[in-house]
Amino acid sequence: MKAVIQCGGKGTRLRPHTSILPKPLMPIGARPVIELVLKWLRRNGIRDVFVTTGYLGHLIRSVCGDGNQWNMHISYTQEPEPLGTIGPLSLLRDELNEPFLVLNGDVLTDLNLSQFANFHRRHNGALSIATATRLTKMDFGVIDEAEGQVTAFREKPDLQHLVSMGIYCMNPTILECIPSGVPFGFDDLMVQMLQEDTAVHVFKHNGRWLDIGRVEDFLKAQDIPWDEQSPAIAAVAAA
Repeated sequence: MKAVIQCGGKGTRLRPHTSILPKPLMPIGARPVIELVLKWLRRNGIRDVFVTTGYLGHLIRSVCGDGNQWNMHISYTQEPEPLGTIGPLSLLRDELNEPFLVLNGDVLTDLNLSQFANFHRRHNGALSIATATRLTKMDFGVIDEAEGQVTAFREKPDLQHLVSMGIYCMNPTILECIPSGVPFGFDDLMVQMLQEDTAVHVFKHNGRWLDIGRVEDFLKAQDIPWDEQSPAIAAVAAA
């Protein structure tokens, strides 16, 4: 399976750090995020990778090169202008002719890609989303009501949500939904697919997942061993 790593964003949530470095090059310990992502892909059997770049893309190319240092093959696209989270796939129409993986360049996880890919193939849909459960702390008392009367009250509860991990399995047919040359986000894709009543499948991951674009996750990632010598990572790779 080929993988597409989306690295075109400006990383505004991590400013001022991302004024100097693109988000995928932010350091986790002594290594940039994208190096950890590439090694995770390689442990999961993926060698052929496309990296979509925009903001400070030349720095990403300089660090990663052609991928030979990780026994991988890396190709790049350069957005002439920001194309959103899904729009850059329009630059790869001729390259993605079988089911492929798409992921954000700032995601760290122990997701088993073989299980995810097998799930996608079994359901034979155009799109599968890897998801995780996140709790959101409410700063208000939450009221449930019916016909103008309170039926329940919860003081500043933790609300549980199923959220996208920024990792997707897609079939090439998805490329037909993506316009060329204009910004097109994952939210746009979801609206279009739901309006057309196209099935989108959900793969629930209960393991580790951090979004490095969030300051709290970036700081948390510094205390986790992400390399292949980590017992937790090795166990996932062997599963």
